[in-house]
Amino acid sequence: MQMPVKKLNSGFCIPILGYGVGVEQVKGGKKLEAVEKMQVAIKMGVNRFDTAESYACGESEKVLGEAIKGLKRPELFITSKISPSNLRYDDVLRSAENSLKRVGLDYFDLYLIHSFNPRLPIKNTMRALDHLKERGMIINIGVSNFDVNSFKKTQYFMNNKIVLNQVHYNLRFREPVENGMLNYCQKNDVFLEAFRSLEFGRLAEKGGDILDRIAKKRKKTQAQIAINWLLSQKNVVALFSTYNLKHLREDLGVCGWKMEEEDVEFLTEKFPVQLD
Repeated sequence: MQMPVKKLNSGFCIPILGYGVGVEQVKGGKKLEAVEKMQVAIKMGVNRFDTAESYACGESEKVLGEAIKGLKRPELFITSKISPSNLRYDDVLRSAENSLKRVGLDYFDLYLIHSFNPRLPIKNTMRALDHLKERGMIINIGVSNFDVNSFKKTQYFMNNKIVLNQVHYNLRFREPVENGMLNYCQKNDVFLEAFRSLEFGRLAEKGGDILDRIAKKRKKTQAQIAINWLLSQKNVVALFSTYNLKHLREDLGVCGWKMEEEDVEFLTEKFPVQLD
């Protein structure tokens, strides 16, 4: 399977699904298992991976590096994130260099600020990120967990466009809709990337009348409906993560089809929402 992509008007292109490589991948001696599972995912068509320097103090980046070692670099899309405590100019440069070294790469396709830090001057942070892009160490710049005001302030100090904001968003948790972030991204040619797309697996469970109804109608699983609801929206892409090969196949089964608009609207209007 070839992973479908979405493209902004600016030309920035990203695979619609990314595999999250977090703390769980390195807990309890699971590193080898995690590497093997990611390599299976790659064989099944996964080419985008997301990690961060803060996940297990950089160990998640090392595990990802093991999984992709020897693969053709242009066929991969790799994202990492810089911690909010490392947003001073020199710290940004140092963090990027260390993260690249741990993953074993010369550049990241996308590099994110993990969250906004109001205690540090964002102007210097963005100057450093612009410099990293000029050096070819990062190709695109994004943010994570930003609200609209933080996003606007950050973009103001940048020479390059911020292409993506990674936030908590799914059928049950709609804060990016309520706070205007989704609308802002859609109107300003920015991707909104949803993490916790299945809300810790809760949206993959049977027994919810609304989700079950659409799953039965479309002959898909609850997880596939929940993720496809995200991908059906303009400028929205998603992350997933699993050790289970059955769940991996299930999650990848969201590709190649799209829900009818009436089903998207039904889920949007009828599914019970939790804002916090």
